[in-house]
Amino acid sequence: MWRYHNPVEVRFGAGTFDSLGKALAGRSYCLVTYDDANGGGTFAELTRRAIAMAGEPAALVRNIGPNPDFIGLAQSCRLYAAALRPVEAIVALGGGSVIDAAKVLAAASGDFDRVRRFLETGMDADALGRTPIIAVPTTSGTGSEVTSWATVWDTEAKTKYSLARDTLYPETALVDPLLTLGLPRGITISTGLDALSHALESIWNVNANPVSTSLAEVAAGEVLEALPLLARDLGNAELRLRLSRASLLAGLAFSNTRTALAHALSYHLTLHHGVPHGVACSFSLPMVMRAVTGCDAGCDAALHRIFGPDLMAGAARLEAFLQDLGISPNATDHGIAARDWAALVDGALAGERGRNFIGCRETLLAAMAA
Repeated sequence: MWRYHNPVEVRFGAGTFDSLGKALAGRSYCLVTYDDANGGGTFAELTRRAIAMAGEPAALVRNIGPNPDFIGLAQSCRLYAAALRPVEAIVALGGGSVIDAAKVLAAASGDFDRVRRFLETGMDADALGRTPIIAVPTTSGTGSEVTSWATVWDTEAKTKYSLARDTLYPETALVDPLLTLGLPRGITISTGLDALSHALESIWNVNANPVSTSLAEVAAGEVLEALPLLARDLGNAELRLRLSRASLLAGLAFSNTRTALAHALSYHLTLHHGVPHGVACSFSLPMVMRAVTGCDAGCDAALHRIFGPDLMAGAARLEAFLQDLGISPNATDHGIAARDWAALVDGALAGERGRNFIGCRETLLAAMAA
């Protein structure tokens, strides 16, 4: 028996952003986005477009950093609480960090302490809010526009939390590939690798189902083919569309499975070594693929459809794919001392995401030694 569920209304295609006013349907809203310090950048222009379509926001929150943390989110909640009129919806216009921050705002209803208490203790879930979210992603990678959780960081305590509530699924996702056209090469690669990790991690996952696996296979194949081409031709609108679609499909896949071991390994690298999330969760994929090969017939079949009949050769091609993009598959090149690597793997396996992995420690140790 299996189930698949995702309640987000998805609108995809070039120009989809222009339907924002229709999606809001006259509701008072809070706009969450990034700040262009000089007022003349990409997000300043996108903000002007949003206001032209939907009217002045009741609140404007644009203090969002790359990894939303307790300090910044508390300030975001204060900005939300200062709204000129009651907020009936939240528009998240940006990458995964903006959409995750919007989910925190939706749950906090202006009081970050509610969310912090829930994250730290698991208590008082009934106190969390449920303001509708319209997600407008401007990167191709996180899939946050179709998931019900947000990653929240306590950078002072070096801790990562997942705010996970069914009420945090966005109401609508407006996925417009044209909004990704200005992304620089580094962000394009990092977010694309995040999408690849979401796809593969939803396949070698104890929660995998036929729908999530089918979505993941298409997503992984698209990223593997299109991302190297896009890295050499950043202005190619067709390749941008393919990556946006792949990211969306990967998001729909892992919205039902969550991630697994590679993501579990990534959190230490991001918190302690500042490695961008997409790089941190993808450099270990070849090792994990070698470790999982032969562990589950269904997983093997899906990987065969992506990588061909020889999965060990496929893992080698995956390694070469990363290296071609400038990403080393070796942990030591990302700040991890060789003596600490095995302990980090053990810790990741014991964590919530690690327990989603269908492989075992013995095959991982063998893959690490390969």
